[in-house]
Order: sequence, then structure tokens, then C-alpha cells
Amino acid sequence: MFYDGAYMGGMHAWGWLFWALVIGVVLFAGWGRSGRRGGHPRETPLEVLKRRLASGEITPQQYEERKALLDRDSTGPT
Repeated sequence: MFYDGAYMGGMHAWGWLFWALVIGVVLFAGWGRSGRRGGHPRETPLEVLKRRLASGEITPQQYEERKALLDRDSTGPT
């Protein structure tokens, strides 16, 4: 859009801003996911169990039962 020889912006400028924001959001979201996936190892089952006990999701009795199962499974068949 020209007005007296000067560019006024109009929808063209808003369109560029919109697409710049969309690309920025997509790149930021993808970067965050790949950072978690590649940067940190996954929790072991025992770590998950400890975290659940600490947060109160399971009782100490449930923790001991499940830990015994994990210990039994990690030693393999006898």
C-alpha cells in the first residue's frame, strides 16, 4: 500500500509478523522436545517408584511390594 509515495505497511507487514511468530513457536516447541529427549536419560523403574513414594502417590507398603517385584525381575529366572 502506497500513500504519497511512502509504504504504509498494511496487511503485508502483519502477514510477515504472523508467519515469523508461527515459525518461532514451532521451532521453540521442537527444540524443547528434542532437548528433553536427547539431553536426559529416561528414569529407571526404581526412580519412578521412589518419585511416586515421595509425592504420596503410593504408600510405603505399596513401595516395598513393588520394589520387591522389581528386584525379583532384575535377577532373572532362577
